[in-house]
Amino acid sequence: MSEHNGWEPQTRLGRKVADGDIDTMEAALNSGLPLKEPELVDQLLPGLEDEVLDINMVQRMTDSGRRVKFRCVVAIGNRDGYVGYAEGRDDQVGGAIQKAIDIAKLNMIDVPRGAGSWEDRSDRPHSLTHRTEGKAGSVTVELVPAPAGLGLAATDTVRKILELAGIENAWTKSHGNTRTTLNLAKATYNALENASQSRGPRARPDEQEEVAD
Repeated sequence: MSEHNGWEPQTRLGRKVADGDIDTMEAALNSGLPLKEPELVDQLLPGLEDEVLDINMVQRMTDSGRRVKFRCVVAIGNRDGYVGYAEGRDDQVGGAIQKAIDIAKLNMIDVPRGAGSWEDRSDRPHSLTHRTEGKAGSVTVELVPAPAGLGLAATDTVRKILELAGIENAWTKSHGNTRTTLNLAKATYNALENASQSRGPRARPDEQEEVAD
């Protein structure tokens, strides 16, 4: 079995990537096989960037007393059409961030991009191909294609996720309790996922939950 940087594939999709049968992220997402190994994404999309969007302390009562963990919200992307999102929890901030990054790799999506309007003469994709909407908790985020030169008319959280996805120009609207970074980020990711029309099974870890507003 092939090994890459110490990674020994444990899934069918992982073995196909390691053997070179699948050599692009697009092919992996279109394979219909579940994405369960973060290392697989590292092989197909080297140089991914990550952005920590929020860090919160979460307390939970157990039989042994009050237990404190950190919850981190992270987005990752290659700024060229691929983006992922996740939340991770751990006793340490660093551990929570790393868990979120690994989970985000399993939630990678391919965002369709194009020109922002029929009048746009740009020869490269820089905006969305169509209007899309996503929801999380009480938050709704709407993303609208925009022509080159407009930039990202968006709040900081939404803008960071769009930038990681390679979206340079877009109008955005958000409704609900947008001060809840978790739901605002998740609604933005859900809007992009809706635009991608889901390319196959996705791992949905138990740690992903919405915050009630």
